[in-house]
Formats: sequence, structure tokens, C-alpha cells
Amino acid sequence: MKHKAVKVRIYPTKEQVQVLAQNFGCARWWWNYALNQCIETYKETGFGLKQSALNSMLPKLKKQKETEWLKDCYSQVLQSVSLNLSRAYQNFFEGRA
Repeated sequence: MKHKAVKVRIYPTKEQVQVLAQNFGCARWWWNYALNQCIETYKETGFGLKQSALNSMLPKLKKQKETEWLKDCYSQVLQSVSLNLSRAYQNFFEGRA
């Protein structure tokens, strides 16, 4: 079977560039924050946090004054970060990293 690839160049507007940058920044912050929470939980209990536990933290963070800027980010972006982090954590402990 022969595979083909198609390269596409997009030209976002200034507003779209700003939204993309904001979403990338929120995703990066959430990854680092959630990873720290997983590490701290593992140190205390010997178990990491699952995706559902990470996702349940998001509404509380969005209501806090210091992190209310997370409301501006699409929830699917943050939830996909939670999924990727939980899979990475699981793969690490199962020797697939």
C-alpha cells in the first residue's frame, strides 16, 4: 500500500494567531500544573492521578481568581492535555516510555 502525504499551509488572521497562542499557553500551563499534581500525589500515596481526577480539577481552577484566565481556553484543549498526560504517566510506569 502506498501512502500519500499532503502538506497544507494555513494563513491565520491576527485574531486567530492570538487565540492559538492563548490556547497553546493554557495547554502548556495545565500540563505543568497537572504533572506537578501527579508527582505530589504519587509521593504521598504511591499512585498517580487518572484522567478523570485531572479533569475534575479544571472547574475549580477556572473559578479561582489567580487562574480564571483558563475560562478563555476551549475545554477540549485542556481535556486532551489531561488525556495525554495520564497516558504518558501510565506508559512510563508500565515500561513503555
